[in-house]
Amino acid sequence: MTMPVPDLKRRLRLAAALLGASAALGACTHTNQETVTGSIPGDYRQRHPIVIQEANRATEVFVGSGRGGLTGAQRSDIAGLAEAWLREGTGAIVIDMPVNTPNARVASDSLREIRAILSAIGVPPHGITVRNYRPSDPRLFATIRVNYPRITADAGPCGTWPEDIGPSIKNKSYLENKQYYNFGCASQRNLAAVVANPSDLVQPRQETPPYGARRVVVLDKYRKGEGSATVYPDDQKNKISNVGQ
Repeated sequence: MTMPVPDLKRRLRLAAALLGASAALGACTHTNQETVTGSIPGDYRQRHPIVIQEANRATEVFVGSGRGGLTGAQRSDIAGLAEAWLREGTGAIVIDMPVNTPNARVASDSLREIRAILSAIGVPPHGITVRNYRPSDPRLFATIRVNYPRITADAGPCGTWPEDIGPSIKNKSYLENKQYYNFGCASQRNLAAVVANPSDLVQPRQETPPYGARRVVVLDKYRKGEGSATVYPDDQKNKISNVGQ
């Protein structure tokens, strides 16, 4: 028995509609896949990088209300600041002077001596800027602030503990035997503080020229077939151990 043509067409349209609905529902299905995010770097130099930036170096001059001028130690501080500015300064020396304070008049007398010391060391007049400031509380002891910008290295801040470092099932660093977050921060911060020239952390310095006189002596001994090593007298030889001899 054959199915009538209208019934066959109706069933085909129904099947097509069901397939279209299932496809639409399949497109809206959400999966429970975990979102992978960037993990904490395993290298302490990446977690706590040393940053080269510009910061101020400041020296405060304490001035009383009854004495003008600087003490011997204060003159030494200002002279040392001026010499450091010649080597590393990236901007003008700024002198902040207190106003409307009990020691404001005496501070103005000390300013003349500060400028004289800076000029004697080699700081040009256009390299000094003087500006006034008012303390938030007039009763506070106001100082003369001498500062200038320079290139410095810094790292940190340290002391960040996002996870417990003890044994715990919630501590991924402990379970995976990885460094905890604060590891290496103090070493990086100390290295940034003691480095003399911050640019040494980024690039090497230029080589110094060779010592020509010593090179001539070494090459002359090489041509003669002699040993080029320096020979020290027996009384200047220090022996730590005879192991291996």
